[in-house]
Amino acid sequence: MKKRIVRIWVDADACPKVIKEHIFNFVQRLQIPTILVANSSMHVPLHPMIKLQIVGKGDDVADKYIVDNLSDDDLVITADIPLAAQVVEKGALALNPRGEVYDEDNIGEILSMRNFMKELRDSGSITGGPATFNAKDTQAFTNSLNKILSKR
Repeated sequence: MKKRIVRIWVDADACPKVIKEHIFNFVQRLQIPTILVANSSMHVPLHPMIKLQIVGKGDDVADKYIVDNLSDDDLVITADIPLAAQVVEKGALALNPRGEVYDEDNIGEILSMRNFMKELRDSGSITGGPATFNAKDTQAFTNSLNKILSKR
């Protein structure tokens, strides 16, 4: 987390509304260019630092757009671990909506665990997904984002 963040990318389709609202607050206060990438239209505040980029429908279209356009001093907000791995591979930083930072020190292990759990779900050995998103997750995200952006 030594980097100075120049731009924020949001994998917006799956990002919880409350998290987007917190991002908007940070962006407006700190004047950080932010691009929300989505497959469909959504409400974003009219602000010169906030842009909604709508991409085509399909698996990983938004992910590809983000990876193709980010630079190594950007932050990507996503819950998509394979996307986070690509972001880290390009030298950037990723943060999930629950406040977990993905970086070169942890992404390999996190991606391996994700793939292992997917195999277990696909085989029927386990069912269910992540816990319901709650206020504790929102607070953890806000704390992590604040810590990352305070380096700016």
